[in-house]
Amino acid sequence: MKNIKDLEIWFVTGSQYLYGEQALAQVAVNSQKIAASLDAQKSIPVRIVFKPVMTSPDAIRSLCREANNAEKCIGLVLWMHTFSPAKMWIAGLKSLTKPFLHLHTQFNKALPWATMDMDFMNLNQAAHGDREFGFITARLGLARKVVAGYWEDAETVSEIASWTRAALGWHESQNLKVATFDDKMREVAVTDGDKVEAQSRFGFSVNAYGVGDLVARINQFSDADADKLVQLYRDTYTITKQHDRPDSLRVAAKIELGLRAFLEEGDFGAFTDNFMILHGLDQLPGIAVQRLMADGYGFGGEGDWKTAAIVRIMKVMATGLTGGTSFMEDYTYDFTGTPKELGSHMLEVCPSIAAAKPTVEVHPLGIGGKADPARLVFTAPSGPAVVASLIDMGNRFRLIVNEIDVIQPAHPLPKLPVARAVWIPRPSLKVASTAWIYAGGAHHTSFSQALTMEHLVDFCEIAGVELIPIDADTKINDFRRLLRWEETAYSRR
Repeated sequence: MKNIKDLEIWFVTGSQYLYGEQALAQVAVNSQKIAASLDAQKSIPVRIVFKPVMTSPDAIRSLCREANNAEKCIGLVLWMHTFSPAKMWIAGLKSLTKPFLHLHTQFNKALPWATMDMDFMNLNQAAHGDREFGFITARLGLARKVVAGYWEDAETVSEIASWTRAALGWHESQNLKVATFDDKMREVAVTDGDKVEAQSRFGFSVNAYGVGDLVARINQFSDADADKLVQLYRDTYTITKQHDRPDSLRVAAKIELGLRAFLEEGDFGAFTDNFMILHGLDQLPGIAVQRLMADGYGFGGEGDWKTAAIVRIMKVMATGLTGGTSFMEDYTYDFTGTPKELGSHMLEVCPSIAAAKPTVEVHPLGIGGKADPARLVFTAPSGPAVVASLIDMGNRFRLIVNEIDVIQPAHPLPKLPVARAVWIPRPSLKVASTAWIYAGGAHHTSFSQALTMEHLVDFCEIAGVELIPIDADTKINDFRRLLRWEETAYSRR
């Protein structure tokens, strides 16, 4: 994963000359203190950088243009310490291409009732200035997040931190390259989509490469190179005697070496493969894909480039948080007791979501027509999570997000040699699956025990993408009305 600590959110304060130089100097001092406090918060993954107080249309427009061209700047926090006439902001905001958060706060937490005079009132009137600024952002129809609360309060910091991670995801999306090896699984609808529109909307590019190009890169690695990686497998994971098959492990290691080299050389952040189109490979990529995901790459099975991209974006957003993020597939249900779901894939689930040390196992695979592939086997830990599905609705992209609760399997799974997670969807399997299907959600998802619904809501607001939430409050009749409202809203755009 790239070093995200080099990236910046600019802290920008609005005021005006009406209050005099002394007041403006105090505004700057106060703003610097808030910016420094936010910059020191461990929950905020990037730098918070103070910028000079804005007092004129020309200064605001110049700052916005500077932000657009600054590679390290991934967004802005805007706050009106005093009253800042909002017509000053129109030209700058209309030219701004970076996302912004509107922070509605004030420097002092308590009012000095006994000593408060009009000088104090004029200096500390964010209640006034932020409403003026809120009008112009609403009037211009600008995407933004509004956070209201005292700047040192934990809830306020948490909301800002969530948005900074969404801005981080958006920055990654603008620079992401996705490699697909040949094309998607034949005749499958939901994994298809408009790559041109995706690049226009999200910024990431998707391009196909022949499997032969990958095979050629794999073949450049020697048995000695592969044996070194196999030793790393032995040092990192558990391998029982029955699965310690040197020839199979060596093939898997060569696939990882070649795939990793291909992705690094092309500066790709995500990739897909398709078990139907892997001519020249002796095994289907299993442990190779899993380990690459653990290192931050996005992946989608069967050529699902949308899921590969959103897995990578969510991994970047989750940098430094507790919990993993993985490619996942809705697989099968258990309707006994409290109905639940078992999610998995035939090989490719990321070990960042493993509850314990994974085991390396080599088993036959009923599809693909290849030699027995090596894979990591494990179970995800209990706890809250989200599953997110990015789909192409024809006239827009839609991200469907379901909050879930991961639990442990009720029984051992001695004959299921794949990584897996078991969960209860909120509000229930019946309601969640019904809503998911009404919304058109895919069987492939990005599963995360690090991110929350709030992170993804913030990301979709920045991206201008429809988000459909499924959570503990979802009711099917209301949900179907929501889908109709959304359809109407997007049909008019």
